Amino acid sequence: MMGSNASALPLTEERPKVLLVDDDDVNLMLVAAALTQHGFDVTQANNGDEALRILGGWIPDLVVLDARMPGLDGFETCEELRNMYGLENVPVLMLTGLADEASIQRAYDAGATDFFVKSNQWSLLAGRLRYMLRSARTQQELIRSRAKLARAQDLARMGSFEWWQEPGHGLPAGLDLSEEALRVFGSGPDDHLSFRDLLRMMTRDERHSLVRGVRQIVRQVFGIAMDVPLSRGVKRNRIIHVEGEPEFGEYGQCIGYTGIVQDVTERHQAEDSIRKLANKDPLTQLPNRRQLHWRAERALEQARRMGHQMAVLMIDLDRFKKINDTLGHSAGDELLLSVSMRLRSCVRHSDQIFDGTVEAVGARFHRALEAVGRLGGDEFVALLPEVAGEADAQAVATRILEALREPVYVADQEFFATASIGIALYPRDGQTVADLMRNADVAMYAAKDRGRNDAMTYSPNLAVRDREKLELETALHKAIERNELVLYYQPKVEAQTGRLVGVEALMRWRRGDTLVPPNEFIPMAEETGLIVPLSEWALREAARQAREWQVGFGFAESIAVNMPGRMFLRHDLVELIHAAVSPHGIPHRMLLLEITESSLMKDLQSILPTLRRLNEVGVQISVDDFGTGYSSLQYLTELPISELKIDRSFVNKLGREPKASEVIHLIISLAQALNLRVVAEGVETSAQMNLLRSLQCRLMQGYLIGRPMPGSDLPGWLRSHAALAPGPALEALPVQDEPEPEPVVAPAAVAATSGGTATTTSRRRR
Repeated sequence: MMGSNASALPLTEERPKVLLVDDDDVNLMLVAAALTQHGFDVTQANNGDEALRILGGWIPDLVVLDARMPGLDGFETCEELRNMYGLENVPVLMLTGLADEASIQRAYDAGATDFFVKSNQWSLLAGRLRYMLRSARTQQELIRSRAKLARAQDLARMGSFEWWQEPGHGLPAGLDLSEEALRVFGSGPDDHLSFRDLLRMMTRDERHSLVRGVRQIVRQVFGIAMDVPLSRGVKRNRIIHVEGEPEFGEYGQCIGYTGIVQDVTERHQAEDSIRKLANKDPLTQLPNRRQLHWRAERALEQARRMGHQMAVLMIDLDRFKKINDTLGHSAGDELLLSVSMRLRSCVRHSDQIFDGTVEAVGARFHRALEAVGRLGGDEFVALLPEVAGEADAQAVATRILEALREPVYVADQEFFATASIGIALYPRDGQTVADLMRNADVAMYAAKDRGRNDAMTYSPNLAVRDREKLELETALHKAIERNELVLYYQPKVEAQTGRLVGVEALMRWRRGDTLVPPNEFIPMAEETGLIVPLSEWALREAARQAREWQVGFGFAESIAVNMPGRMFLRHDLVELIHAAVSPHGIPHRMLLLEITESSLMKDLQSILPTLRRLNEVGVQISVDDFGTGYSSLQYLTELPISELKIDRSFVNKLGREPKASEVIHLIISLAQALNLRVVAEGVETSAQMNLLRSLQCRLMQGYLIGRPMPGSDLPGWLRSHAALAPGPALEALPVQDEPEPEPVVAPAAVAATSGGTATTTSRRRR
């Protein structure tokens, strides 16, 4: 009979595991055989105690219990297994011989899933078990789905809500929050929060705003989408996002809302951080370039509409790079912070980040746009949205300069951070923000050219000069390829005999029919970086000229070429010199490199390896402008240098200031003790020459000996002065006590200062 009624589970499915518990061995055998025939995997137990022992280490898919058993009966066994971990939701079928209502109720009270009256209808029993198994699996899926949803909501700090309302009432009459929603508001699963409880978590203004919003939503039956701030309660200073849809009754009336609540505080904080990063300078927290441009555009729109003037002040710190390079970037940042705080105090600075329109908040709102911002580096901008005229802008600039006159303490040192300020006014100096910023920048650089620590207002003349400077810079880029650069040479002689001991190469620029003064193009070359290719060209040209003189009249001395400090920082300087001398077959010693004392001391440790390599290949080093920098006995004894050049400022003071003679005597004595040559430069009168000779200075250079001249003129100079062989004393040579200045003399390459500007070498006469 069991064979004919069999309805086994598909072979592809896993056989459900059933624990069958019955104290009657015959009944146990029959039921087990029937269930096995119908596709179940049956495990047998003879009593409740044995069943609990089995369940202690194994969880079946189904449990079938005989209700009446000695010892622990089925009801008690069911109660026990429901308390065991993992068995809370396992389907339990209670087999009972009685169909009375009391037994059935007792089975359900004990935790049974269903009951079945004992009979020989095994197919019905199997069908009941399969139904229970499907229901259990469906319930498990539902439980897992709910757990996943709860977990997702918990991770998203989200929960659901329902509110219902009575007709004619604008506020919720009742509110039901899920456990996850209660956690969003900082409450436990057993707490109950009413709408009034939520209102108590807000300030008065927040509360009134929410009540107005809810009443409007209910009145117009809108969907809900709002952010609600909570400034009080357990979760203070939080922002809760609420979304919901209306629910309608059978007559189409709105009976309430269902939706979700979510804690979006961190999202708002992230958005605020992004807005700050996009609109504020990370170091000074001042408005950055983007925010400044936005404010300036809004201020300009309002100035056009209302017919008033506005001003832009471009502020650039003087010599900031020197502090940055000397003390490091952290000290530079500290200085910028101190300066930014002083600048803020000089205007009606507003820290608010604006991204709306001025028109939306009132006609006078543009005044709140006033601020100081940082463009980058050491450049700042002061935006004045409304001024009566140029005097107002000048007053602010004066206030800024005065504020910066107080010392600034950086890295435990005292500094004075001066600034140069350029002023541009709308509508006089520009109709757009770009025009105003550009013209303020032109005025700022004019203030720097005038000596720094000053403020200048833009004028068209400044723009003309700026364009001329730009044209000059463009032409300088092409000067090398057009062969417009030439070297002039100034002799260095031995004072007692007049014998030529070398020459110094000085650069000139022939631009068409005009000689551009070196104090115009050498500083520009330093600023633009063109000093590097100019210096490379000077090395090649000096080597070519040395070879020409060597062949022409046996020249065997050295040509001194001024090198900026940045050239000595290059690892390939030795290779550059080798490439310059090799094509002409002259020794490396015929090129002598000059570096200013200030440049040498600025990067001493970085330059030292290059100096040693140069010394190894025979290139000698001369320290120019000696005595004007930070002299150090230690570097004089350790560095591979061959020559010191006394700065012309000391020579000029000879005979007029007694201390000048003492300084020169000290330099000469020091050089003699260290076996170094000494050259006095800038010798222009016989009185200076005689005093230098009395101080034991052997080598001299200057207008008295010879002016800078083209390379082709040097042989004629030598013939005139018989400088290649011992001859009459130098005092017998023609002397011009007051030589006419030569404005076009310039060194081939001037040692760079830390700020990229030329030293006095670029402007002096030799």
